[in-house]
Amino acid sequence: MKKYILAIMAAFIACANGMYAQCPAENNAFSSGEQLEYEMYFNWKFIWIKAGKSCLKTDSINIDGVPGYQTSLVATSSKRVDYFFKMRDTLLSQMTRQMEPLYFRKGAEEGKRYTVDEAWFSYPEGKSHAKQRRLYRDGEVAYAETTMDECIYDMLSILQRARSFDPKDYKVGQHINFQMATGRRVENQTLIYRGKRKFEAEDDDETVYRCLVFSLVEYDKKGKEQEVITFYITDDANHLPVRLDLFLNIGSAKAFLKNIKGNRHPLTSIVKD
Repeated sequence: MKKYILAIMAAFIACANGMYAQCPAENNAFSSGEQLEYEMYFNWKFIWIKAGKSCLKTDSINIDGVPGYQTSLVATSSKRVDYFFKMRDTLLSQMTRQMEPLYFRKGAEEGKRYTVDEAWFSYPEGKSHAKQRRLYRDGEVAYAETTMDECIYDMLSILQRARSFDPKDYKVGQHINFQMATGRRVENQTLIYRGKRKFEAEDDDETVYRCLVFSLVEYDKKGKEQEVITFYITDDANHLPVRLDLFLNIGSAKAFLKNIKGNRHPLTSIVKD
C-alpha cells in the first residue's frame, strides 16, 4: 500500500502542461513552512479501519550556499495495521528555487522488507541525468544511471513542480506522461484527467472543496488500462491533494487531508453555502 500512497503524491504532476520543457520553473503555489497532514484508511473485509498518518512539509534551505527547498514526507502505519503490515517511510527531496531536482532519499520499511533509495540529479549539456542507488536490508546494492532530454523527477520534486501549472486547458480524458526516478530505474508514468468534482471532507466543519480529479493508471501485458489511484486536488492556486483513492491487489485504501498549515494562497476552492 505504501508504494501507491507515495505514488499518489508523485501523481499530482497532472497539473503540468507537458513534461518535455526545460526543468527550471517558477514556484507560484507554495512557500516555506507549509505542512499538510493526512489520515489513511484501509478496507479490510468490508470494514474501513484507520491505517496510519502521513505528513508532507516544505522548508527553505541552503544547498552549497545556494537557496533552495527541502520537502519531506513521513508515513507511519497505525499499531492496529502494524500487526498485518508495518510501514515506516521517510522521504526527503532537495531542489533549487527554480524547481530543479538535486537529491532524493527514501527509507522504506514495509513489513519485513527495508530499502533505502537515493538519487542524485545533474544537468550536463542541457540534459537531465539521474544517478540512482538502492540499498537492501541484506547489504545488497543496485545502481542505475539515466540521461534523457526530458526532465527526470523524484516522487516529491514532481509534486512541488507541478503545483504551479494551470490545468484550465485540460480536456476530460486527456493523457499526461512523465518520467520518474524510482531508485532502480526511470519509469514512464501515465495520468488521465477526469474533470471537476466536489468533495466533502471528513472534518468537524464538513468542508466541501471544488476539485480537479486525476487517475494514475498502469497497463497489463495486453495493453489494457488498469486504474491504480484516483485523486482530488483543490481547484485553486494551492493545488493541494485533499483525497486519494487507491485500488490495490490486496484491497482498497483512502487518504484524506486533515490539517493544513502555512498554505501560500487562500483556499478559494472551498464551496460556500
